[in-house]
Amino acid sequence: MIRAYRGHRPVIPATCYVDLSAQIVGEVELGEHASVWMNAVLRGDVHSIRVGANSNIQDCAVLHGMRYKYPVVVGDWVTVGHNATIHGCVIEDACLIGIGARILNNAKIGEGSIVAAGAVIPENTVVPAQTLWAGVPGRERRRLEPGERENILQYARNYLDYTAAYLAERESW
Repeated sequence: MIRAYRGHRPVIPATCYVDLSAQIVGEVELGEHASVWMNAVLRGDVHSIRVGANSNIQDCAVLHGMRYKYPVVVGDWVTVGHNATIHGCVIEDACLIGIGARILNNAKIGEGSIVAAGAVIPENTVVPAQTLWAGVPGRERRRLEPGERENILQYARNYLDYTAAYLAERESW
């Protein structure tokens, strides 16, 4: 369901895929070729949410800001895994956010980083670019190798393929 809230209508380019079961409310803007999958929630009712071009928000993920303080900003080529919670934080370009990860208010995930499945990134944490963070609470495990960026981008490219397939099927719904 896509709906306005208090005069803010989501901005969703025609190149995006938004599943019928997804909830997109209020001040939400998707970049070109972004995708939002089954039962994901982007709740732009208390602060804005921006999802960059070629990024994907997978099944059951939740994005929500903190009223009057922290928006959600997701860069380009970002993969947000199933059941992740992204709350009032910034995720820079080309990041992989693992299944079930939690990123809390005022955290910043640096470009080209990986937050491992199940990790919790506490409030106000700054994750340096091109690092792997894991655990509860999350902490830096290592710097990423140069070839690992390609792996991160491959996840996003996979979702561009899925998006194209689902958009092609749209006419038969």
